[in-house]
This record gives sequence, C-alpha cells and structure tokens, in this order.
Amino acid sequence: MPAHRTLIRNADAILTMDDDRRELRGADVLIEGGKIAAVGQGLVAQDAEVLEAAGCLVTPGLVNTHHHLYQSLTRAVPGAQNALLFGWLQRLYPIWARFGPEHMYVSALTGLAELALSGCTMTSDHLYLYPNGARLDDTIAAAQEIGLRFHATRGAMSIGESDGGLPPDSLVEREDAILADSIRVVDAFHDPRDGAMVRVGLAPCSPFSVSRDLMREAALLARDKGVMLHTHLAENDEDIAYSLEKFGCRPGQYAEDLGWTGEDVWHAHCVKLDGQEIDLFARSGTGVAHCPCSNCRLGSGIAPVRAMRDAAVKVGLGVDGSASNDVANLVTEARQTMLLQRVSLGADAMSAREALEIATRGGADVLGRPDCGRLTLGAQADIAVWDLSCVEAAGSWDPAALLLAGPSKVRDLFVQGRRVVAEGHVTSLDLPMVLERQRALACALAG
Repeated sequence: MPAHRTLIRNADAILTMDDDRRELRGADVLIEGGKIAAVGQGLVAQDAEVLEAAGCLVTPGLVNTHHHLYQSLTRAVPGAQNALLFGWLQRLYPIWARFGPEHMYVSALTGLAELALSGCTMTSDHLYLYPNGARLDDTIAAAQEIGLRFHATRGAMSIGESDGGLPPDSLVEREDAILADSIRVVDAFHDPRDGAMVRVGLAPCSPFSVSRDLMREAALLARDKGVMLHTHLAENDEDIAYSLEKFGCRPGQYAEDLGWTGEDVWHAHCVKLDGQEIDLFARSGTGVAHCPCSNCRLGSGIAPVRAMRDAAVKVGLGVDGSASNDVANLVTEARQTMLLQRVSLGADAMSAREALEIATRGGADVLGRPDCGRLTLGAQADIAVWDLSCVEAAGSWDPAALLLAGPSKVRDLFVQGRRVVAEGHVTSLDLPMVLERQRALACALAG
C-alpha cells in the first residue's frame, strides 16, 4: 500500500528553518510517509489529501525542552503565587506528595493538549517525584494517546529534609532504586532511531535535591545506555549561593566535575551562568533550556541568551512547570524570549525570526533531534499551520513575524504527518472530558 500523502497548499508564507533559512511565499509542503517529501511552489501530488493554507503561515512544529507536566494540577496555588523558588517549592511539595498515577496521567494529558494547541509537536518532560505508585509510564501513556513526540526524563530526588535537602523525606527515593528504575524505563521505552516518538533521558532533579554520587552514577548510566542527561542548573541567586556553600564551586564547575557537560546534556534555566560557564557550554556542546516566563514568574532574572547564542551554545525554549509559569504556550514563551533580550540589551538584540528559530530548530538541536525542527527534504513532518486571518494579525505587513503580530494558538498541527490538531481542536482527545477529570482531581487536592 502506498504511503499516505498530504499536500499543504498555497500558504501565504513558509518559514522552513532549513540550513539556508529559506522563506517562501505562496508555497506548498508535501508530506509522505510521515516525512517532508517536498517544499516549494506549485507542487502537484496525485491522490494526496489537500489542506488549503491560503491566509496561513506554515512553520516547523515548536519544540519544548523543559516541562513538569504533573504541575498542571497546581496552578496559581495561594501561598505559592508570590514566592521565590525555594519557598515556592516548600509550599507545593506537600500537595504533590498526595499525587498518584491518575494525577500524573490526567495532568499530562491536559498539559500536552495545551502545548499542542500552541503549536508544539515535540516536548520533553522532567518528572522527578513518584508518590503513591506513580511512574514515568503514566506520562508516556498520555503522550502516546495525544500523539505528540515525547522525550520523557526519569527524574529523581534523593536528599530529603532530614539530610539537609529541600524536599520532604516522603518524596525522596533510595539511590539504588532510582538507578534500577532508570534502567527499567530506558529499556522499556527509549527509541534511539530517527523519527522516534518516545525517547527517555536521565534527570536527577537538581544539585540541592540529589547527591553528587547520584549525579555521577546517572551520567555513567546514561552514557552506557546511549541516552541524554537533563537537570536544573544556575536558576537563581539562591542556587548559586547553595553551590558555593555546599560544593565550593559555581554550578558550571559542579556540572563539569560530575560529567554533566557534553553534546548529550542539556540544563534547564541557566539564568546565572557567567562568561566562563557560557564558554564551557559552547566548547562542550552542552545545551540550555531557556524558560523566560517561569524565570519572570519566580523573579529569577533574565538568562544571558544573547551571549549564549553569540558563543554558539545550543539554546531551546521551555515552558517549565505549569505551577511556575502558569501557562504552557510556546508562542508566548518565544515572544517573551525576544522581549527580555530586548529590554536588557536593546531593541535590536533579538528578532522575531531568531526567537522563532530558537523555538523550533533550536529546541530540536538541544534534544539531539536533527530530524525535527525544520521543513526540509526527509525531515519529520512535524508542522504547524497558523491562521493569519485572526484579529491578532490584522494589519501585519509581514506574515512571517508571528511573534510580533500573530495568533498564539495553531489552526492545524501535524506530528509525523498525522493531524493532531484540526481547525483548532485536538483530534485524539475528548478535551472537555479530560478537563472535567482535571477539575475533580484539583478540587480533591484543594479540599
């Protein structure tokens, strides 16, 4: 049987994010067998399903490099709304300790639907607590149901309050159990092939919640298994002070000493990296998940993204957890990235196109996915179609300037050539029913 073909026809503009950063007008994209078969003008494809894209912008699907999907159940919690990072965590830990498998699954479905509607085709997720029988399997099942490309990371916390850590003892695990379950989930779910829909990484939570031994052992295990490493690093001033007090060095040195730099590593936040640490990341190929809205929400600061990009550090975007943003929309994240670099360095510090590149190709490169994040021959058919007839784009002279004047929700979304969002609706879910389950779980937690 011939592969299914879809022709996205006559888009007002296509931003390819290919090596030449081509922009096409009045052009088409042909999808065949889940991959990009052609990009150009006047394409003809016999027997292809046709999606008319007149009045639309077509881009690669957006890529989210840092999230905590479980937090979709704990947005705008009183007592955490105006707290700095450590106080925010201490307010929320007791609530998260009451989660179980259903909480993880339903919150992941909700968060993934929100991401999809914002044009996201591939996301990572950092799940670092497993109370009451919850497992990484719960969030992977949600991603498989909704149809997004998913980089799950097996997070962990091992140092509780009684040992001088931040999390309550009820949320930490034994380090031998962490490593054993890490092996289990990698063996069960990780797909190293091009086009993989699920990959697994190892992600001890942070320097203040796990031991140096676990960080070192996780790095060794990840390299043995051929998977990536992820953690939080240099998020705010408290983070830097903790590293200096406990380890006698800055976070960059801590990461390098433990084997946590390299092409197979990406760190979330990195708001407080200094010049030497930026050079270290550039030399080693270490990636960064920039989370501008969360950094603003928690008052952490403005990450030096311009300096990172100028040094050739790989940078992608992350919405971070839904309890610290409290929104998971990658378009608004990309716009915030652009605005923060401008407010700190000037209006010419970052263009709308560069910020969108970070949100697409940049994120794919951070996650080790050169098969994604660009519209080029043979790439995965992960594609976002944006309707420019909306009021937000009215009067725009540049259809490609999505982040200056354009919609924040997608009209159509393809993942591996499958239509995950059609006319603004998630195709694989009864979303109102999922939201009803979400509300019931949230109400029980609040009560």
